[in-house]
Amino acid sequence: MDIRLNKFLAEKIGLSRREADNFIADGKVLVNDTPAALGARISEKDKVVFDGKEISVSESKYVYLMLNKPEGYVSSRKRQGDTPTLYELLPEKYQKLKTVGRLDKNSSGLILLTNDGDFAFSHTHPKFYKLKTYLVTLNRTLEPLHQQEISDFGIQLEDGPSKLFLSKMNDARTEWQVEMSEGRNRQIRRTFAALGYEVVKLHRIEFGAYKLGDLKSGEYIEVAKK
Repeated sequence: MDIRLNKFLAEKIGLSRREADNFIADGKVLVNDTPAALGARISEKDKVVFDGKEISVSESKYVYLMLNKPEGYVSSRKRQGDTPTLYELLPEKYQKLKTVGRLDKNSSGLILLTNDGDFAFSHTHPKFYKLKTYLVTLNRTLEPLHQQEISDFGIQLEDGPSKLFLSKMNDARTEWQVEMSEGRNRQIRRTFAALGYEVVKLHRIEFGAYKLGDLKSGEYIEVAKK
């Protein structure tokens, strides 16, 4: 094996290569007990220490997992009080994978996990414009004027404007298909809340090239990189 150090760290730790380079530049990566240089390459004979912890140097295999997260699970590794984490749905061999973005406790649907840091970066950084699609149920009828505000002009939130693309799913105007390319914290919920609506159900069905399809709640499958 002969591999660039930043790629190795991306595979093993779930960083982007840019993040790995930042750690290398900060002197937090040692190769054979010496601070590593940017652009360094390593082989299986080398000893790599990242932030004080030795990282096994062996051939890495990328894994891409798609999970249909049920409501009531958080996306973090640790429980929040009595609330379970989605990792409790996965066998031990997938426990080191990192989520690609998040879904909050009360949301369900498609979430990706991987050990490929570059893949995670390309699916979460806004510049790559990965479209995400959700099925959203509101607590009451969405007024046409409010639909136009959200889709055409955007709603100003505390962290910037939010523009969502809405498609009506029922005559009562309470069920909507929502498309967005951003991924700010609870953005959909906050956008509707700014106009006086409550999102009572939020279910993600698409993320970039990945579609949930008929994967049942709580089930997962390995998928190919797209």
